[in-house]
Amino acid sequence: MSKQTEKIKELVAKREKARLGGGEKAIEKQHARGKYTARERIEMLVDKDSFEEYDMFKLHRCHNFGMEKKQTLGDGVVTGSATIEGRLVYVYAQDFTVNGGSLSETMAQKICKVMDMAMQNGAPIICMNDSGGARIQEGISALAGYGEIFERNILASGVIPQISAILGPCAGGAVYSPALTDFILMTEGTSYMFLTGPKVVKTVTGEDIDSEHLGGASVHASKSGVTSLTAKTEEEAMEMIRKLLSYIPSNNTEEAPRVECTDPVDRKEDLLNDILPDDPNQAYDMYKVITAITDKGEFFEVQPKFTKNIITGFARFNGQSVGIVANQPAAYAGVLDVNASRKGARFVRFCDAFNIPIVSLVDVPGFLPGTGQEYNAVILHGAQLLYAYGEATVPKITINLRKSYGGSHIVMGCKQLRADLNFAWPTAEIAVMGASGAVAVLCGKEAKQVKEEGGDVKAFLAEKEDEYTEAFANPYQAAKFGYIDDVIEPRNTRFRICRGLAQLANKRQGLPAKKHGCMPM
Repeated sequence: MSKQTEKIKELVAKREKARLGGGEKAIEKQHARGKYTARERIEMLVDKDSFEEYDMFKLHRCHNFGMEKKQTLGDGVVTGSATIEGRLVYVYAQDFTVNGGSLSETMAQKICKVMDMAMQNGAPIICMNDSGGARIQEGISALAGYGEIFERNILASGVIPQISAILGPCAGGAVYSPALTDFILMTEGTSYMFLTGPKVVKTVTGEDIDSEHLGGASVHASKSGVTSLTAKTEEEAMEMIRKLLSYIPSNNTEEAPRVECTDPVDRKEDLLNDILPDDPNQAYDMYKVITAITDKGEFFEVQPKFTKNIITGFARFNGQSVGIVANQPAAYAGVLDVNASRKGARFVRFCDAFNIPIVSLVDVPGFLPGTGQEYNAVILHGAQLLYAYGEATVPKITINLRKSYGGSHIVMGCKQLRADLNFAWPTAEIAVMGASGAVAVLCGKEAKQVKEEGGDVKAFLAEKEDEYTEAFANPYQAAKFGYIDDVIEPRNTRFRICRGLAQLANKRQGLPAKKHGCMPM
């Protein structure tokens, strides 16, 4: 056997050993937990045979607490590049079979390397988290590694899409990297995120709680809003990531992929002409409006379980990717509150950063009143949504369906926040407040006088409400001043949006020169 043959044989053996990570027994334990290994996850996510791994033979340099005897090729993270639907991506997956996936200085270097490559080559970075946290044996070096990763997350923000998949534990300082990315996906039952674990919580506060109820997928999907999506299985999680990527560009200088559209642009949806109840206080389902107007009724929702009174997600019109922001009258009458404002603002800013037009479907009666909202800074959070819309320079089309009152009218993509096209259905009520509330303020003294004179107060108020509606609570007042570009027939909504997007295809709009704005927080 020649020396070259021996060297090649040695290389093949080393690769096989590296691919086993922490070894067969550790892999069996990982599978027993209902989880895949790092390399299995990458294979599920990317195009077949497209993954190019880097730093497979890298080793840690720690000699404390016997770590010099625990050397594993690759040191607990698999990094590299690949393609998804033919598009370049960079990916890293923490390997729980190697020292519990704990982060070492070496692991951080590997992660930072692919993050730098993603930035240099204008490609998305996908992070798969399954780690016990910082490697305690390395002390400050491990913490410094986290700091290096976080800085890259910050610099990459708004430049390339960053997607985090939480597929196991993610605790302590480790949670901040996913928190800095654009989208977080968690698997139900096998993943969790928290700054301090159940034992610390028990010691400090006396609260007895398990990992699932402290930071599981259901908690972060419905209560905190930390996670964007949840999946029942890892296979479903990988398919969600692939679907999400299909709606977004590879970087901030490109447009989202356009697909062939077989759904007629001028398709009319007669059901929209009858979808609104005669009673303006009766609810209806905004999802029916969304699926009636988008290409083939498809809609990829983001944060579907969090603050359901506002809907955010991606769809296509004539093959073009758009972000949809819609009030949901079927949940709390579609009011805006602290969480709805946060959710909407974050989504609008992502769309604006990555050149994705925004379509807003408005039916909002106002902001949720009460001390709970005021004490939790609904003023600042509402201003975040306002700021996001006002700052966005992508094409913006707003459709007013029914109610659009007061401050909530302004923050939902009104003309004064530089929306390009503002349309209204004939049923739209665009005013400072609803007719009953307005009449109570404007005609209170007269109503009292009618009552004192023995008149019919109810009939008097009803008459005044009709007068107010005729004068203000309709789209024609706004159209008269040019705040609404056109009043449209509901069934033509899809066509008007498609044509509007085509008209705005070459839109160019800038912002005043500045380092960055100071968004209300």
